[in-house]
Amino acid sequence: MKIANILNALGLILIAFGVIILSPIIVALLEHEYASILPFVTASFCSVGLGFFFQKYGGFSRNFDDLRRNEGFLIVSLAWIVTGAVGAVPYLFYGLNPLDAYFESVSGITTTGATILMDFSLYPKDFFFWRSLSQWLGGMGIIVLFVAILPQFAVAGRQMFFAEAPGPTEEKITPRITHTAKALWLVYILLTVIEISFLVIAGMPFFDSVCNAFSTMAAGGFSPHPQSIMGYRNSMVTWIVTCFMFLAGSNFALQYRLLLHRNPNAMIKSEEFRFYSFIILTTSIILTGILFFGNRMGVLDSIRDSLFQIVSIITTAGFSSADFALWSVAAQTVLFTVMLVGGCAGSAGGGIKVTRILFGFKYLKREISQIVHPQAVLPIKIDHKTVPEDTRRQILGFLLFYIVLMTGSALAVTVIEGNVAVGLVGTAATIGNIGPGFGEIGPMGSFGGLTVLTKIIFIINMIVGRLELIPFLAMLHPDFWSFRK
Repeated sequence: MKIANILNALGLILIAFGVIILSPIIVALLEHEYASILPFVTASFCSVGLGFFFQKYGGFSRNFDDLRRNEGFLIVSLAWIVTGAVGAVPYLFYGLNPLDAYFESVSGITTTGATILMDFSLYPKDFFFWRSLSQWLGGMGIIVLFVAILPQFAVAGRQMFFAEAPGPTEEKITPRITHTAKALWLVYILLTVIEISFLVIAGMPFFDSVCNAFSTMAAGGFSPHPQSIMGYRNSMVTWIVTCFMFLAGSNFALQYRLLLHRNPNAMIKSEEFRFYSFIILTTSIILTGILFFGNRMGVLDSIRDSLFQIVSIITTAGFSSADFALWSVAAQTVLFTVMLVGGCAGSAGGGIKVTRILFGFKYLKREISQIVHPQAVLPIKIDHKTVPEDTRRQILGFLLFYIVLMTGSALAVTVIEGNVAVGLVGTAATIGNIGPGFGEIGPMGSFGGLTVLTKIIFIINMIVGRLELIPFLAMLHPDFWSFRK
C-alpha cells in the first residue's frame, strides 16, 4: 500500500467536494438567508484546506496509474468517512451536537435517510437543500462522481469505481471507466430533471420538487416536509415519486441502454429486473389485501399506499405516504421482508440487492437438485450466463457476513436500548440504507432520542452498508495493510 497515492487521491476528492459544498449558498442568497452563508463557506474551507494538507504530504502527485486494489478500497472507505465529516460542518451551526451532525451527514451521503431532527421549523431552506443534495451526490456514488469529473483518475478510477460499485458484478457500459461514470451520471441527471418537472406540474412547490427529486433519485428519503411525501396530500405527487423510486432502484446501466441507445430489450431481458418487478408486484398485492381487509382502508388508498411503501422500502428510499408505524403487525411484517431485499445491482438503492437474492434462490434450488442427482453438473445461470466461481464465492460470503453483522448489531442495540424493535428494525434500516423503521424511529419519528453508543453503531452500519461490506471485510485481513514505497 502506497500512502502517497491514498493522500493525493483523498486530497483531490476533498478539494472538489469543498467546491460542491458551496452550492447551498445560492439557495441562501435567493431566500435572503444570509446568516446561512457562513456555515457552508466554513465547510468548504475545511474541505479544501484538508485536501491541500493531504496533497502536501502526498507530494502533490497526479499519477495514480499504479494504484492497487487494496489502495482503491481504502481510498473509497476513507472518502465516505471524511466527506461525511466535512458535510457535517454546516449542521454544527444550526445547533446540532457533533455526533448528531455527523449522524445526519452520514445518513445523507450514504442515502440512508435516518434523521435525528425533531422540529423541522427550526431550520432554513438551505439546510434542507444541503440534506437532499448530499443524498443526491451519494446516490450515484461519491467516487463515481469524481472519476467522472477528475481527469487524474482516468486509469486509477477503475480500482475505486468497482470498490464502490453497488452490486456483485463489474459491469461497464463503455470501454473506458471514465466514460462509464459520465454515462451513468448523464442518466442520473436526466431522470432528476424530468422528475422535478413532473412534480412542479403536479403542484408541488419548486424548491420542494428539487429537494424531493434529489432524494428520490438517490433512493435517500430526506424531504423538506416533516411528514415526508404524505405531508403534501397530493395523489399525483405520490404516484410520480413511486415511479421514480422504482427507476432509482433499477440498474442505471440498463436505463442508459434504454434511454440513450433506445434498446428496451435491455431491461425486459434482464432476469434481475424481472425478479425485482415480480417482488414489488407480489408484495404490493399482499399488502393491499392486508390494508383493505385488516385496516379498513379504501381500495384506491390501499393500492396507492401499498405500492408506494413497497417501492420505497425495497429501493431503500425510505419515503412515506402514510405513517406505516401505525399499520398492523401483518402489514409491517411485509415491509420488513422487503427491507431485507434492496434494489438492483448498479442502482442507487442499498440493501442486499435483488441479484444476490436471485442467486440465493437458484443456489438453493441447485443444492436440492444435487441431493437427488449427486453426479449431475448443474451450473447456476443468470441472464443465460453461468455465474463464475469467484462471483459465487463473493456473493455467498457477502450474504453470510451481512447476516453476521446484522445479527451482532441488532443484539448490541437491543441490549443498549432495551428495545427489540429498535435493535432489529433499526439495524435493518441502517445497514440496508433504508432510513425509517417502526415505532419511535418510524417515518414520523426520529433517531435523535437514541443513546450515544447506538448512534455510533448505526453510523458504522450506514457506512459499511453503503460500501457493500467488501472494503470493510478486506481491511480485516492483515495482508491488506502491507505498505510499499
